Amino acid sequence: MQDINPNQFSGRTIALPESRQLDVLAALFERRGAAIRRCPLVSIHDAPDQAPIIAWIRAFIADATMNDLIILTGEGITRLIQAAKRTGLVDAFLHKLGTTRLIVRGPKPGRALKTWGLQPSVQAVEPTSAGIISTLSTLPALSPRIGVVLYGTEENAPLQAAISAHGATPVPVAPYIYASESETGAVLALIEELAEGQIDALAFTSQPQYKRLASVAKTHNCEPQLVQGLARTRIAAIGPVMASYLTENDVRVDVVPDGRFFMKPLVDALADHWAQASLEGVSQ
Repeated sequence: MQDINPNQFSGRTIALPESRQLDVLAALFERRGAAIRRCPLVSIHDAPDQAPIIAWIRAFIADATMNDLIILTGEGITRLIQAAKRTGLVDAFLHKLGTTRLIVRGPKPGRALKTWGLQPSVQAVEPTSAGIISTLSTLPALSPRIGVVLYGTEENAPLQAAISAHGATPVPVAPYIYASESETGAVLALIEELAEGQIDALAFTSQPQYKRLASVAKTHNCEPQLVQGLARTRIAAIGPVMASYLTENDVRVDVVPDGRFFMKPLVDALADHWAQASLEGVSQ
C-alpha cells in the first residue's frame, strides 16, 4: 500500500459540497494535510409521496412481462429495497430482482445490489445514460416492459424514448429526491470565498451540487462573483459525466480521475495535478 504523504495538500483549502459521504471524502483530504471547507449543497430524501413507489414495487413483483430493470443509481435501488422492507414486500421484491436481468449504469448500482446478495446482469459500456442506450442495442430479446430506476426525479426522456424505439414500454420509478440542505447564507459565503481566492480547489461529486450553487448565485445576483471564483479555483470532477455537465455549463474542469471514478481516485488525481504543476513551475 502506497504511503500517504501527510503534507501533500499542506497550505491548500479544498471546498467539498458532498453530503452523503462528506466525512469520508474530507478525511481522505485531511490525511494529506488539506484544510477542508465543508458546504453540503444538497441532501437526498425518500420521495415524499410513497404511494406511487409502493404501487410500482407491487406492479414490478406481479408483472411477468417486466423482466428487464435498468438501474441508474445505487441510491435508487437501495431506497426501493428499503421501501419494500418497510411495507413487508422485501422478500417478494428481492426474489423478483433475482429473476430479472439487472442492467446497471455503472459500478455503484452493482455495489448496492451486492449488499442484498444480488449481482448486476449487464453493466453499460460507459457509466452514462448514453452508455445504457448503446448497451440496449446489444442485448437480445428485450422484455415487453422495462423498469427504469431514475436518477432523482429526472425523467430521462432520451432513455425512455430509446426503450420505446426498441418496441418496449418504459416503466419508470423515482424513489428519491434531491433537496436543498445548506442555508442560502452558507452558499453565498462559499461563493464569496471562491471569488476572493480563499479556496484552492472545489471538488464536485454530483450534478445537483452545481445546480444549487448556480441557482443561489442567480437568485441573489452574484453570478459574476461565482464565475470569477470558479475561474480562479481548481475544479475537480469525480468522473467524466460530472466533468461533461460542468463543461456544458461553461465551467472549466481541471481534474478528472482516470478510469476509476470514486473518492480516493479523485483525491489522488488532484494531488497528481498539483504535483505536475509544481514540476512545471506553474502557479496553481
